[in-house]
Amino acid sequence: MASTIEKIASDLAESTVTIMEKTGEDRLHFEVAEVLGASSQTLEEAYLTEVRVRLAGKAARTFLKEKVAKLAAEMKSDPNP
Repeated sequence: MASTIEKIASDLAESTVTIMEKTGEDRLHFEVAEVLGASSQTLEEAYLTEVRVRLAGKAARTFLKEKVAKLAAEMKSDPNP
């Protein structure tokens, strides 16, 4: 049963994050979680974990991209550190 819950939670999280990115609705995952929680608290918790993991990963990738760009700009402006 755990693999079924994980698969459903993962699929729902992926769809939700995609919709959030396209629409800018940054609280959508809470609405979906409310729907899930009405019938399955276990699925709700798994889903929210999947969403948090994806959002955290996106934030980390954005941070690293900005960090690399900043370092590249610093190296350009001061070629002899």
